[in-house]
Amino acid sequence: MTSPADPPNGAGASGPGLKLLAVTACPTGIAHTYMAAEKLAQAAESLGHSMKVETQGSIGAENVLSDNDVSQADGIIIAADKDVDRSRFVGKRVLVVGVADGIHRPQRLIEQVLDAPVYEGDGSGAGRGASGAAASGGGGGGGSKGRSVTYKALMNGVSYMIPFVVVGGLLIAVSLALGGDTTSKGIVIPDDSFWKTVNDIGSIGFELMIPALSGYIAYAIADRPALVPGMVGGWIAAHGELYDSEAGAGFIGAIVTGFLAGYLVLWIKRVKVPKFVQPIMPIIVIPIVATSALGLFFIYVLGEPISWVFEQLTDWLGGLTGTSAAVLGIILGLMIAFDMGGPVNKTAFLFGAGLVSKNPEVMGACAAAIPVPPLGQGLATLLRRRMFDDQERETGLAALFMGFFGITEGAIPFAAARPARVIPANMVGGAVAGAIAGVASVEDNVPHGGPIVAVLGAVGGVPMFFVAVVVGTAVTALVTIGLMSVGGGAVDQGGAAVGVGAAGATAGGSSGASSVAAEPVLAGVGGGDRTGEASGAGGARKAVASQGVAAKTGEAEAVPAGQVLSGYLTEQTVKERLAADGKDAAIREMAELLATTGKVADAEELVRAAFAREDQGTTGLGEEIAIPHAKTDAVTAPVVGFARSPEGIEWGAPDGTKARLVFMIAVPEADAGDEHLRILALLSRKLMAEEFRERLLGAGDVEGILGVLGEIG
Repeated sequence: MTSPADPPNGAGASGPGLKLLAVTACPTGIAHTYMAAEKLAQAAESLGHSMKVETQGSIGAENVLSDNDVSQADGIIIAADKDVDRSRFVGKRVLVVGVADGIHRPQRLIEQVLDAPVYEGDGSGAGRGASGAAASGGGGGGGSKGRSVTYKALMNGVSYMIPFVVVGGLLIAVSLALGGDTTSKGIVIPDDSFWKTVNDIGSIGFELMIPALSGYIAYAIADRPALVPGMVGGWIAAHGELYDSEAGAGFIGAIVTGFLAGYLVLWIKRVKVPKFVQPIMPIIVIPIVATSALGLFFIYVLGEPISWVFEQLTDWLGGLTGTSAAVLGIILGLMIAFDMGGPVNKTAFLFGAGLVSKNPEVMGACAAAIPVPPLGQGLATLLRRRMFDDQERETGLAALFMGFFGITEGAIPFAAARPARVIPANMVGGAVAGAIAGVASVEDNVPHGGPIVAVLGAVGGVPMFFVAVVVGTAVTALVTIGLMSVGGGAVDQGGAAVGVGAAGATAGGSSGASSVAAEPVLAGVGGGDRTGEASGAGGARKAVASQGVAAKTGEAEAVPAGQVLSGYLTEQTVKERLAADGKDAAIREMAELLATTGKVADAEELVRAAFAREDQGTTGLGEEIAIPHAKTDAVTAPVVGFARSPEGIEWGAPDGTKARLVFMIAVPEADAGDEHLRILALLSRKLMAEEFRERLLGAGDVEGILGVLGEIG
């Protein structure tokens, strides 16, 4: 008897008439999603197989696979760098790879799909997300896959943590500013005050921050069964009283519990169990076993060393009270800035707080160092905006606000995303601030830090206190920028990306950081939940190309002569030959080209926004194509430019090819439509045809180029 996963009539991967399905998706769903779909469809056709491809792009799922499609399928390929729901594929052979593999080796994937494991649901089979992709063999060597899994899981946790940090931190800061009183116990809000309620709400957000980080790291690795053990593990890590420690393990402990929970759940999933047990594995057995095991392990095994470290550090600091003020200030500053709420930070803070009445200079050094990490990271986002994405810049503004109120945790999203750069920068700045405050004998008479304590009159030596804070902040910002510049800006050497932006841009996939970084991002533009306009990638292309792009009313728009891509690209924005021989110069030249339309209010700001996008990851797609772009209020309406470089420009493409075909897209910040995203999807598909690219390169003049591009719509 043949199982649903077996091909009919004994057909193999190279046999005729296979019915194959595919799903392609990338974090932003603009170019790679459709490029992979087109390549897979072309490869299947060339091998004599039929293939239907569902694309999960920025404009919603198109060409959606039906239950009937799935029931008749011989195999399913998921080429995705984000999570794809596989529950509909139970009992089928599912090959999971990164989206770049769908672009660069589609034929090989088709040959491999019938050797893929049968997916049996959450508890077994092909797995999910980063873990499933890593297991599938897509996306380069084992080291690259391992780094990719770590990167995506960590960034998934960071992206879900950010709202908790911002909401909790800002509510606490506002309540302290408007309802706090300076006392010997710190800045205290009266219990019967309205602002005490606001502070309590903010504190809840802060308490949930660490479990969210841990839980969503685990979730990215092993799906929903790992969420509960990850969150519970993070809660345990944050609450030292559970393992007899006065300080919790902080965000570093949460990262540890997140990865432990994720991989523990993956291991449990591999355990063979009777079929009657399988339905309850993901909702009962796995969460209970993993949560219990992880919780007990952390409390009884990891908890004791953390408590010991706290005690030893406290004793060590006690022996330093007679040393030079500068040395003690440096040590306290280093400790305060290291783990921002973890045992090392708490040791320094509690040491200073315990000496407030006897030696307020110790707390003075702590108070100067406390705001430096968030202020320094916030300042870095202002000094070098092009190094940070939109959400990170917004997080930087919140960090500046939190830093003013002495909330060191405002820097945690930055430190969790790229610890190898941010933590050393924070520590250097904290040490400088602590040393200056120590030498100047700055006093703090309340156990709290940040400029707020000086504003409220709790600091002795206010001028030097602010000198210490300002210098430490500047040092942290400059060291952060320097380390990011030396390391290439976008990706940490440990595999973590700079961006702490949208969750969708950070989770899932296995084709390596390069494939994620290479995806052109117009974050936050468009969206929608529209489904297939045509039956199949080729059908969708034909339908939209022949009709133009539908307006919201559903009527086709007429495109004037000399304009293509719904009028976004015109004769005015086409250039036969780029003069530039480098990427930065090419972006500037393209921005100048777009400016000739009158739709660019600030060409320099457009260039800056395009550079900022490149810092997140190259927009060189491979196949000799680059699509630099920006979402900025420097433009008043969407506009597209095209130019050729016969010699090619090094753009950092994943396949190593130089860009000879360069499209530049600029859209306003407030553009909420998805029409241009549909055009980009169509453009990406069309550019996958080598014959089309050759004709575009060979067109004799601007009119000829427009004639070729006019085939798109």
